[in-house]
Parts: sequence; structure tokens; C-alpha cells
Amino acid sequence: MDWYLYMVRFLLSLTFISSIVSCSDAPENNSTVFFGGEIVNPTSDYVVLYHKDNFVDSVKLDEKNHFSFQLDTLEDGLYHFDHTPELQYVYLSKGDSLVARLNTVEFDESLVFSGKGSEINNFLIEIFLQNESDEELIKDYYSLDPEAFSQKIDSLHKDKLDLLNELSSDDQLPPKALAMGKASVYYNTFITKEKYPFYHKKKTGEETIHDLSNEFYSYRKEIDFNNKDLTYLKPYFDFMKWYIGNVSYMTCLDDCSSNKKPVSDRLHFNQHKLAIVDSIVVEKELRNNLFRNIAVDYLKWEHNPDTESVAFIDKFKTLSTNEEHEQEIELLYKGIQNLQPNNTIPDIAVLNFNDEKISLKDLVGKKENTVFYFWTAGQKGHFRNISKHIAELEGKYPNHNFLGINLRTSHSQWKQLMSENNLDKEKQFYGENFKELQMAMIIDGLNKCVITKDSVVVDGFANLYTSL
Repeated sequence: MDWYLYMVRFLLSLTFISSIVSCSDAPENNSTVFFGGEIVNPTSDYVVLYHKDNFVDSVKLDEKNHFSFQLDTLEDGLYHFDHTPELQYVYLSKGDSLVARLNTVEFDESLVFSGKGSEINNFLIEIFLQNESDEELIKDYYSLDPEAFSQKIDSLHKDKLDLLNELSSDDQLPPKALAMGKASVYYNTFITKEKYPFYHKKKTGEETIHDLSNEFYSYRKEIDFNNKDLTYLKPYFDFMKWYIGNVSYMTCLDDCSSNKKPVSDRLHFNQHKLAIVDSIVVEKELRNNLFRNIAVDYLKWEHNPDTESVAFIDKFKTLSTNEEHEQEIELLYKGIQNLQPNNTIPDIAVLNFNDEKISLKDLVGKKENTVFYFWTAGQKGHFRNISKHIAELEGKYPNHNFLGINLRTSHSQWKQLMSENNLDKEKQFYGENFKELQMAMIIDGLNKCVITKDSVVVDGFANLYTSL
């Protein structure tokens, strides 16, 4: 890890002049929490705070792009704040007086915290960035044998743990915050080890999964499969997904397959995943979130509203106790049904450049062949690539009308990007309601497109790079 960069960020947090909160503004007792900050180049007028999946509060930026929350009753733990289209973690404890500063041009990279509670938050963002940076390095490690791979990963793990131990040596971190920091380090490491057998096979071209000793998986003895405090910590939840997928695959390989080849049927595999969650996870919220994740993943890849999908949904409903998740899965299934060939395009409204609402049905009714594609300001590389690719497709398919729908971007930023990149205002539209569009058009990735002829669906699950 580049400790020099970490120390630069740490010192910046110490020297960040708090014009936003002074000593007199600090909480008057040890139960109140202040969380505020400054957003440079804001992409929205608001900052919204969530705990778990629940809305806590929202505040509007002032004329200096400052925001502040004063929270009188608050449960210590992990929160996240949303400044559309970006979001990031913040750990809040009673008595904290926390100030954040960030620039949306480099949202995560520029985020720095100061004030009481800043130590754990600067650590969490640094680990987040370091894990992103390590991804390219680790890709090369997957070709190594298990022992050499573990040595490399354990070395990266030790560096991060040493930093956390340094921060906690003066007992400034509350026990729950320290546990969150440790979990962020450990579970990111565990994820890479769960990935290893599959990525190693792909890297080396081996025909079967490499045999791994019990020692390789010894870290699994440390796993708490029912940690309520970590339910919404991404490294923990991502580990749970990888672990469940790994164990499902290996179980199926041993019990259900022949010639060391797993059963390729997606329904069969996802039934294994449901069963494993049912057998090892008791904590209600974590259990329901995992069931939801499996169901969404299955339906988004299956794309067929057949009897197997209905059977899977029925099984999901017997296990999940979250009614909102059940409604979401029903809505997703309905969206898949509506995007089948020869159905009419969903009657969803978007905004044109003049801020007039217009339905997708009206857009396609004027052209014989229409391709809807999607982009967001938050994925700058994708935006550049897709703009270039669309120009190539328009040359190749002059009888097709390519219409872009922007998602998860502030309205003002969308218009700014339109002008800066000279996009055709007649062919670009703004999606105000992301959730509605996501469910209706089954947006499972930004390379997804929907192809229509007049107002009838030709291919509701097309890919811009492979279907045209």
C-alpha cells in the first residue's frame, strides 16, 4: 500500500479548515451527532443520508455548497450518504462532529474527513480505494499456485491491518468502529480467496477446478455468517455472495454432476444457493437480502418467463419474509414478460431536452427500427466508449434510430454533458425515475439495449456490442 498517499490524505483531514462547523457548533452532549461538509462541483442540490436501506434525513446544499445534518437520536454504525449519482459510506457514532469534503470530479479519491470520528472514516475510504487499486495487481496473481497466491494476498492483507493497528493503538476508535475497520480488511481478503479457484482455472486454462487443501480455506473458520452489524458493509455482503456461489458450485460438482462437470442449468444452481443461505444464515435482514440478491440475479440472467421461473419465484417466496423484496421480484418478472418479442414497448415517460415528458411508445412510433441504449455520468469511460460506438453503429445501420437514455445523473449535469459533447438533442432523453426504468427495461448493465420495430419489441435483452 502507498502509505505516503495515505498520510497526505490524513494530513489534509487535519488541516481542513472547518468553516462549516466551529467549536460552538459541535454537539452539546455526547449523544448528538453533527455530520456536514462541502461538495465541490455538486451534481445535485441535496445530500441524502441512509441507515441500512432506510431514509434518515436529507438536506439541501447552501449557496457555498455546504451541507449539515444535526442528528439527536442515532444508532452507532454504518450509514451511507447519497449525492446523486454517487454514494459512499460514513461511520457515525454518538458525539461525532464529522466534516467531509469532496469534489465530484473524483468523488471517492477526493473524499476527506476531519473532526471527531474522522479516523475510522478516512481509513474506510482509504481501504476502499486501495482495494480498487489492488484489483489489477491481483489479476496477475490468479495464475500462481495456491500457496504462492496466498502468500501474495496475505502480504497485502498485513499492510492494511498494520495501518488499522496503528490507528487503534491510542484507543481512539470505538469498539464497533474498530470491528468495522477489521471487517473491511478481512472480508476483502477473503473475497479474493473465494474467487481464486475460478479465476485460476480461467487464467491457466485448466480443464477442472484446481484441488485446494483445507489450509487454503482455513480462513472460513473465522467467518460469522450472522453478523447483524455487517449486513450492509459491502465487503461482508460481497463475501457472502462469493462464498455461497463457491460452495453451491462445489456441492453441485460433488453431488449432482458426472465427469467433474457441474450441472449448467441455472435454476438448479440457484436452488443450491437458496438452500445454502437457508441452512447457514439465521439473521433475518441478512438472510432476506441474500435471498433477494439470488432471485434478482437469476431472473436478470434467465430472461424467460417460463414455468421454471415461476417455480423459482414460488420457492423464493416461501423463504423470504420481506414483502418489499417479494413485490420487487414480482415487478422484475412482469418486466421480463413485457420485454418478450412481439410485445408493445413499455409505456414509460422520459424527458426530452426541453423538459417535456414523452413516452417511449411515442418515440418509437415514428421510426421503423429503434434502439434504446443507456448511459450515466458516473461511468465516464463507458460514456466515452459508448458515444464512439453509437457513431459507428449509426453509420453501419442508417435505417435504425439510436436513442440514448441517461440514468442516475443530475438533470443539470445531463444538460451540461449534452452541450460539452455536442450530443444530438433530438436523440437524447433523461430518465427521471431510475427504479421505474430499471424494472421496465430490465437494465442489468450499461451495454444493455432494447431493439424495437415500430412500437413492438424485437429484442428486449440485446447487447450493443454483440447483438448489432
